[in-house]
Amino acid sequence: MTPPPHPRRERRSPEIADTEAADPERLYVITGGPDGTERAPLDLVTMIVAREPASPTVPPEQAAIVRLCRAPLSVAEISAYLSLPFSVVTALLTELLATELVESRAPIARAALPDRSLLEAVMHGLQKL
Repeated sequence: MTPPPHPRRERRSPEIADTEAADPERLYVITGGPDGTERAPLDLVTMIVAREPASPTVPPEQAAIVRLCRAPLSVAEISAYLSLPFSVVTALLTELLATELVESRAPIARAALPDRSLLEAVMHGLQKL
């Protein structure tokens, strides 16, 4: 079974990307401004995966996140693909998490994985049975 392809990032001209990133009014409109609610505890390596497709009533930036996250992506990757600051992406993800369109997963810590030598020993033991 082949893994789903990674989303392709749209190529934008540097002038457009710089204009969009430097426009604080656009970012304010995207996030809805400060509403006083607490943001979800997300960091750059938190994995986000879509639970279901976005409805037509979902704002375009949030719908783009849901489409991107058909396969799990980190918050940093989402931020890079959409060319939006981390703080804006976390605001959008907080709303998506509240509506349960996406779910967040902590990354797998390397220390949580079993030792390779232990796995090899178990495998060799099973082969001798």
